Amino acid sequence: MSIGNSNSPEEERPSTDDRSEDRLVERSVEEPSIGTALKKARIAAGLTVDEVSSSTRVRIPIVHAIEEDDFTRCGGDVYARGHIRTLARAVHLDPAPLVESYDAAHGGRPAPTPAAPMFDAERIRPERQRPNWTAAMVAAIVAVIGFVGFTAFGGGDEKEKRPVAEGSASPKPAPKQTGGKPAAQPSQVPPAAKPEPSDSAIAAAPKDLVTVVLTADTGESWISAKDSTGRLLFDGTLVQGESKTFTDKESVDLVLGDAGVVKLFVNGKEIKDDFQPGQVERLTYTKEDPSRDQPQAG
Repeated sequence: MSIGNSNSPEEERPSTDDRSEDRLVERSVEEPSIGTALKKARIAAGLTVDEVSSSTRVRIPIVHAIEEDDFTRCGGDVYARGHIRTLARAVHLDPAPLVESYDAAHGGRPAPTPAAPMFDAERIRPERQRPNWTAAMVAAIVAVIGFVGFTAFGGGDEKEKRPVAEGSASPKPAPKQTGGKPAAQPSQVPPAAKPEPSDSAIAAAPKDLVTVVLTADTGESWISAKDSTGRLLFDGTLVQGESKTFTDKESVDLVLGDAGVVKLFVNGKEIKDDFQPGQVERLTYTKEDPSRDQPQAG
């Protein structure tokens, strides 16, 4: 029996732990990275980077960076996971293993915040007491009944005991009727009507100026007025009842859009021309007698 070699065949075989470590090393060597897997799947699907970018709305530089395993341009872990899922679906890959690989390489997802403290705080918070509306209504009814009783039984005494204020005048009796007609009360006397200004007062004008007074009597009309130098004095619409006065040292030129509704005074005299409704008139007036001024053609 040979005792020179103490190593048995079982001792020469590699252990189970060693074999599992070798398999992990081989798998890590054989398993492609996230970017390589996405790039190979894209090429296998016959897609270009531009086509993937158009279908996923992920910008072309970010697609190139992810295929090179550069996730710094994604803007954070949350966006990186979202881009990985989107690109994986576009090239017909399962996104779950790729996201797991990303989490393993970048420290995993952040742990969720426990919700127990929030619930504990709400348990500690005292409940709000609801207002006792029944008691409030009873108190209000009692107060109303007491006020009514006090007014009914004590109000008359208070009125009898209340002194008359000094200096207060007693009401005067109504005047007796001396004739058949009742005496007119002050409030029944109608107010005196204010006298309306006469046409001569409205059309009064200085003798050294040309004075034209226009009134939109029965409707509204567009009016244009210029002085002797051609300066525009007015250009607009007179509503019914509105008046305008124009003066100049030499002459006043008028354009009446609806001469039939206009009442016209020149140098204190009313112009009685028979203008028809809707008639356009061009008129010029000077310091002379307006009856001698001839209107221009309309």
